[in-house]
Amino acid sequence: MHEHHAAEHHVLDPATGETVATIPATTRDGVDAAVRRAAAAQRGWAAAAPADRARLLRRFAATVDAHNEELARLEVREAGHTIGNARWEAGNFRDLLDYSAGGVERLSGRQIPVAGGLDITLLEPLGVVGVIAPWNFPMPIAGWAAAPALAAGNAVLLKPAETTPLTALRLAELALEAGLPEHLFQVLPGAGAVAGDALVEHPGIAKIVFTGSTRVGKRIMAKSAALVKRVTLELGGKSPNIVFADSDLEQAAATAPMAFLDNAGQDCCARSRILVQRDVYDRFLELLTPAVESVVVGDPADERTQMGPLISAVQLERVRSYVPDGAKGIRGTAPEGPGFWFPPTVLTDAGVDSPVATEEVFGPVAVVLPFEDEEDAVQLANATEYGLAGSIWTRDVGRALRVSRAVAAGNLSVNSHSAVRYGTPFGGYKQSGLGRELGPDALAAFTETKNVFISTEA
Repeated sequence: MHEHHAAEHHVLDPATGETVATIPATTRDGVDAAVRRAAAAQRGWAAAAPADRARLLRRFAATVDAHNEELARLEVREAGHTIGNARWEAGNFRDLLDYSAGGVERLSGRQIPVAGGLDITLLEPLGVVGVIAPWNFPMPIAGWAAAPALAAGNAVLLKPAETTPLTALRLAELALEAGLPEHLFQVLPGAGAVAGDALVEHPGIAKIVFTGSTRVGKRIMAKSAALVKRVTLELGGKSPNIVFADSDLEQAAATAPMAFLDNAGQDCCARSRILVQRDVYDRFLELLTPAVESVVVGDPADERTQMGPLISAVQLERVRSYVPDGAKGIRGTAPEGPGFWFPPTVLTDAGVDSPVATEEVFGPVAVVLPFEDEEDAVQLANATEYGLAGSIWTRDVGRALRVSRAVAAGNLSVNSHSAVRYGTPFGGYKQSGLGRELGPDALAAFTETKNVFISTEA
């Protein structure tokens, strides 16, 4: 795609299909200018006293907190997220800044015992970090990278998804309002094929953090190879929700719907493969049916809504393509009329190898598959190219640990569907990604280790 084709981009409200904003798109030249400005800002930021950097990040967090409702309402309009989720998202960006600020003065190297001298390691910032954020959780996932990268002494260039640039642009304004140096945290809205590629290909950017599809992640990884550019990739998922016969079946069934319907299923951690032990399969479906049918789908600005629309017409068509006419299953309800709506759907007759059971749908669709025993459950859970998340429902502690060790995924929950906390590491096995975000080591991922040996020999 030529850099001058897309001069601006229309942002739509997914609940109505109406245009809510028109945003200028960053060109390749615009990215180049931003990198130069960021590099200059980064040198000053890295030289500042650690306590001063930490203080500014905390001030940024407080400024975000003061604008929580405004940011949440923006997210509802551009992404169709429920208002409750959107408030949590703005709060998560705030928490990431606070948590990362605590690491600024604790980013310690080591002193390693050696003969003939003193050996120390220094953790130094990379320089300018490029962040390519997705549309499914625009604020949190931008923060997962931006907060620790800034805390470690880097500058950040954030390219939001084409459909959801509004909260990112507002966050950049709030950073300046909080007193962060100009050009240190810049938002570059635009097309992936223009602004995104320019970030990946720019020799002045030391690392790319990308969250999105495995297909695009592979392209970014290949392009980054030319410059031996560091990458962190958070990619697709097809996560299992494994329900054993000895579990609290009522609780497992009551929580299963929102484990794949949260954010209308547009979540890489969605537990979209529900694996149920055959002994309790029929009973589980009896319990699951009313739980799915009662999910409130509607206006995302309404406090009672549990699920809103899909992000776009393109995504709606993609999700529809996975659900054949006349497929057996459980259906919820969704609004008629304008907007990109799809009802909660659980398919009960999908083959183990069917596309809906093996590919990431990224919509409010799950499949239920029976299994015989523990060995069968693990084999089914691992029969995918992905390995991001998963849930295990059982009252047997030994089984919980055995299955947790056997399932090839980066984030497992026992008797829970919680996958993301800012204080614990997050990332994928296999084709779900590369590297880890969040948790105690988040800042170190945005540093280089320098080893210094000082001779003490006379």
